[in-house]
Amino acid sequence: MTRQRIAITGSSGLIGGALSAYLRERGDTVVRLVRRHPVPPYEVALPAPGESVDELAAALKDVDVVVNLAGAGIGDHRWTTSYKEALRDSRIDTTTTLVDALARCTPKRLVSGSAMGFYGERGEEILDETSSAGSDFLADLVVDWEGCAERATNDGHSVAFARTTLVVSAQGGAFAQMALPAKFGVLGPLGSGRQWWSWISLRDEVRALAHLIDHPEITGPVNLAAPLACRQTGVAKALGRSMRRPAVAPAPEFALRAVLGEMSTQLTVSTRVRPAVLQASGFTWMDSNLDQVLDRLAADLSDHSTH
Repeated sequence: MTRQRIAITGSSGLIGGALSAYLRERGDTVVRLVRRHPVPPYEVALPAPGESVDELAAALKDVDVVVNLAGAGIGDHRWTTSYKEALRDSRIDTTTTLVDALARCTPKRLVSGSAMGFYGERGEEILDETSSAGSDFLADLVVDWEGCAERATNDGHSVAFARTTLVVSAQGGAFAQMALPAKFGVLGPLGSGRQWWSWISLRDEVRALAHLIDHPEITGPVNLAAPLACRQTGVAKALGRSMRRPAVAPAPEFALRAVLGEMSTQLTVSTRVRPAVLQASGFTWMDSNLDQVLDRLAADLSDHSTH
């Protein structure tokens, strides 16, 4: 495979950092697009909203692919009014800047971050990339985020939206946060416990993003998920078993809301995602068995705690 020059926003995050390492290991050149003062030759400054994109556009002319993973963490803070603005602005502003810069470049590949929050609360419905959007705050944000990236198609760029589900990793994300209550045996059902959780291991998330990088013919939304979603209560039991702890203490919705605020809704919505586009494109998963993935997660967490 031809080695590529790939520019990445959000390269310091969980997924961006793992993707950068994966791409370098296979021989690609990674250029980090950063908000702070860049360290050349493999870092380029992202201009602030309203600033000139001339230098960024000049730098992007030399890359083959742009991967846009920037954005404040969905589960990092309570969703106060100001943090909801940060969630929105960090995605829309960065994507707008990239699209404006790409408008001055010859056609390239853009893999732009997105999220399964697009679908919102859907109960038992099986959701593929043709399913409609939900109607809550996060769904509205994702619709606008994707719409912003889609403008790049007007300038001839090939654009895919990577709708990421819950990423299983000991290094961060929802599952790493759930490990602490699981360790003490208090991770039982969240809300009803019957809601569907769609998930993907970190290594498959990275491999799926690389798959999209390498296949510019895949455009539009792409669900990044393992083939089979799980009920939340099943996830809790499996995590408890992996950590050799019971998972029985329930967390009712009103209690979650009291602790987490509006963000708690993302733990109790039911989103049963099917990765139809990845399956049709020939992608193969390394991790499709959640029990095995959680065993590895528990082992990784145990290693971290002993060092």
